[in-house]
Amino acid sequence: MDIVIFHNPACGTSRNVVQIVHDAGYVPTVIEYLEVGWTRPQLLGLFASAGLTPRAALRVSKSPAADLGLLGEDVSDDALLDAMVAHPILVNRPIVSCAHGVRLCRPSGIVLDLLPNWPLTPYFKENGELLIGEDGMRVPE
Repeated sequence: MDIVIFHNPACGTSRNVVQIVHDAGYVPTVIEYLEVGWTRPQLLGLFASAGLTPRAALRVSKSPAADLGLLGEDVSDDALLDAMVAHPILVNRPIVSCAHGVRLCRPSGIVLDLLPNWPLTPYFKENGELLIGEDGMRVPE
């Protein structure tokens, strides 16, 4: 199965998603979006497929969103998209795209909804938190 992960290696949640996908036996295409950036059509397609609005996908913490005046309810989707293209850090991450759908995988366990096969159990995230118990059931994050 082809899996694309829009990844920020400085983000623990994003690193967890990449690791979960690898440990489930998949070889994803990992796109470091802070380096390659976004296009408007790409964002529109991802957001539509994931059922997200630009506002719902806006990264608010540890981003320049407030400094750029993007937090007000009067800021249009077009303005948010323009800002996201100009400042890729404004898009929340990681976004995963595959045959089973597109999701903003925050928290990281959401990626399991897209994977037919999961990692061996028990499975722990990089911070030591249990994600999948020995019984094969996902632990709430």
